[in-house]
Amino acid sequence: MMKLSRQQAIASLFSAALLGPAALASTMQTSTNSRYGMVVQSKGKVTRIDKTGNILWQYDCAYNSHDIRLLPNGNVLVTTQPSVIEEITPEKKVVWSWNGKAVAPHDGPIEIHSFERLENGNTIISESGNKRIIEVDPKGTIVHSIPLTVEKPDWHRDTRRVRRTDKGTFLVAHEGMGMVREYDKAGKVLWEHKLELGAEPATPGANGHGVSIFNVLSLKNGNVLIGGGNNNRVYEVDRSGKTVWSIERDELKAPDGKAIHLCWITSLNVLRNGNMVFATAFAGADQPIFVEVNRKKEVVWAKYPDATIGDDVCAFWLTDIRGSVIR
Repeated sequence: MMKLSRQQAIASLFSAALLGPAALASTMQTSTNSRYGMVVQSKGKVTRIDKTGNILWQYDCAYNSHDIRLLPNGNVLVTTQPSVIEEITPEKKVVWSWNGKAVAPHDGPIEIHSFERLENGNTIISESGNKRIIEVDPKGTIVHSIPLTVEKPDWHRDTRRVRRTDKGTFLVAHEGMGMVREYDKAGKVLWEHKLELGAEPATPGANGHGVSIFNVLSLKNGNVLIGGGNNNRVYEVDRSGKTVWSIERDELKAPDGKAIHLCWITSLNVLRNGNMVFATAFAGADQPIFVEVNRKKEVVWAKYPDATIGDDVCAFWLTDIRGSVIR
């Protein structure tokens, strides 16, 4: 009897939960030009596909989630409402959730744009409105809270992605202020970097230009990789703030030679070989939603919106990847 790997077993469980036993024998390919397996929120659903585009599992989620994670146990962690995170099993049962509530002096809405499940079972959550990062245990008790410095409070735009570094600090994308700040566990600001418009003037709309940052990652060389949101670019800065590498808005070409026009840069993944896979949202049906590019700025993969994955992707999680992924 053939022995399934852990990843294959989880994929099979997802399939069976969605379609029943017949799913183990047959799945329907509905996502075109796939290269990686992934879990992605788009078009009102959370969808898991394999690298050939077969749908393994789907879960209704009308909210445009800004973060998502496939956990080691096979469950999916995702924002299903502006202030709500849910952990969902392959059988579509919610086994854990967090609903952010306003904490004085804030008395308005709360939004959650970033989270991380720790090895000890606790969850790191960033709450816009409350201007804080919290660590919550499985019972829902807050065991640690980090205040954030936000000079221009905005419950919708205080933060976007928040990511831990290997040093145990936190890089925070402050969308409303157009900047990155690094905090220690006490909330002290250790470092900051402010985005700039560059040569292009500010323009409104989802495909406009500005400094509304979405994502930030800590690289192994100590530099910081920025997914610029409507800054329409991906770029790397050193700790002096100098840009040492970048992909500008109209710099890339797809493998077929077609020009790529970047819009809202959201999720970022840095692979073991140094390639980057990122989403460029709201660019329209004639532009890719996912782009993989190497350090030479050569596009090795471009996936366009289709019936399953639209141009609205803010959160995706690559699966079945060899080696560690920075994301």
